[in-house]
Amino acid sequence: MQRPATLEELQDIIRSSERVRISAGGTKTALSAGAGVSVSGLSGVLEYEPTEYTFTALAGTPLRVIRDELARNGQFLPFDPPFAEAGGTLGGTVAAGLSGPGRFRYGGLREFILGVKFVSGTGDVVFGGGKVVKNAAGFDIPKLMVGSLGRYGVMVELTFKVFPQPETNTTLRADFPDEAAACAAMTRVLMSQSECMCLDLEPSSRLWIRIAGLADAQAARTAQVKALLSGASTIEILHGDGEQQIWSNAREFRWVPTAHSLIKVPLSPAQIPLATSQLNRLGVPVPHRFSVGGNLLWLAWPETLRRDDLAAVCRRLNRQPLSLTGPREDIIGEPDASPFEKRLLTVFDPSRRFQSSPALRS
Repeated sequence: MQRPATLEELQDIIRSSERVRISAGGTKTALSAGAGVSVSGLSGVLEYEPTEYTFTALAGTPLRVIRDELARNGQFLPFDPPFAEAGGTLGGTVAAGLSGPGRFRYGGLREFILGVKFVSGTGDVVFGGGKVVKNAAGFDIPKLMVGSLGRYGVMVELTFKVFPQPETNTTLRADFPDEAAACAAMTRVLMSQSECMCLDLEPSSRLWIRIAGLADAQAARTAQVKALLSGASTIEILHGDGEQQIWSNAREFRWVPTAHSLIKVPLSPAQIPLATSQLNRLGVPVPHRFSVGGNLLWLAWPETLRRDDLAAVCRRLNRQPLSLTGPREDIIGEPDASPFEKRLLTVFDPSRRFQSSPALRS
């Protein structure tokens, strides 16, 4: 594994390599399998302006380092990046396009990235965006890198905007007699003006709802959301460390059993019943969680099930899955580039050095 410590070393590696696959924290094992270059040596916060609510860091910087630095100034990354405790990095998060449960309230990673510096397939340094919030000059290259899986280049520096941390958090756990009742309640929350931070549904017909904001308004907001949960058999209100642990477990995927692959599937709330029926037909329990108000399905895919079964489920949903952890064999393939992507590749990677980068296509 090559570990460049400088931008120049990285450029030399890219120029002298026929194929380049990148890793950093190694938390998304299906995506980093077979990587020969690690950017973990390109780590550190370069600039941080708390009064401007922006920071710039090297791509190999661990998320927890950024989280702790921001927390000292009462700030945080609102898109709630996963795998922070496991060692995930800023660049890997952008490349995989990952956001956590907090995306429901604040929006995803794309809404917070401001600037990027990366090394293209020709070994040249490319800049996009800027280091201030109000920057509209030129093509929006930073957003192209979100979910790019390393196809256009190796990210070196990234700039983000941040938000003040909420004063307090409250979580409601609501159990319903069946999924239909839970989905109906979730729809009421979605259609309301409650502005919840997180809204997840577990397959046990259990809703998890997080409310964040000013302490003085928390009681009234909690009561407003609770009133939307008619039909629940039980409702529990959680605070403090236990409340924090619930969302840490969700964000870090601690609910995923050993020997299961983590699969990300975009969804719409209306597809939840179809997704559930397709999973139930498999005959083997498949742990899963509907997140971001039902717009995202996380699957813990057992190694005992065939990959063809996964492809069949996703075809029925008409959705494109992405494998994040687990074995790469038989499930990871080259993405089918659109005409627009092909034009980008002629600019950023004409020799196709990065085209071994993975993405699951069913």
